Amino acid sequence: MDPLIHSLLTEIRRGNLTLAVLSQLRSPQYGYSLVQLLKELGVVIEQSTLYPLLRRLEKQKLVTSFWDKSDKRPRKYYQLSGYGEEVFHQLRKEWMKNTKKLYGVLSEGEGEHEFD
Repeated sequence: MDPLIHSLLTEIRRGNLTLAVLSQLRSPQYGYSLVQLLKELGVVIEQSTLYPLLRRLEKQKLVTSFWDKSDKRPRKYYQLSGYGEEVFHQLRKEWMKNTKKLYGVLSEGEGEHEFD
């Protein structure tokens, strides 16, 4: 793949992954469960991408975390904070609005309006 195209696709994907992760943290999830949940929904994210993203979201106060030590193996769970919930809803609204507009722009003159 052309390096420029790869770079641009990575940029697009980065924002989409943030929104996808936020959408699934309305209930507590630990890293591996989040990877699996997103995979089931058709969004593939590597753990090497997820954990830095979760740390960044926590630093931005969008996500809180806690340790569950009730099992043999302690797990760190992540969940949207109250602020994160507000931000998620605003981002989702904007994403939906912009996607609708962009779809109209990109499909102009294409005849049928289908995704490839």
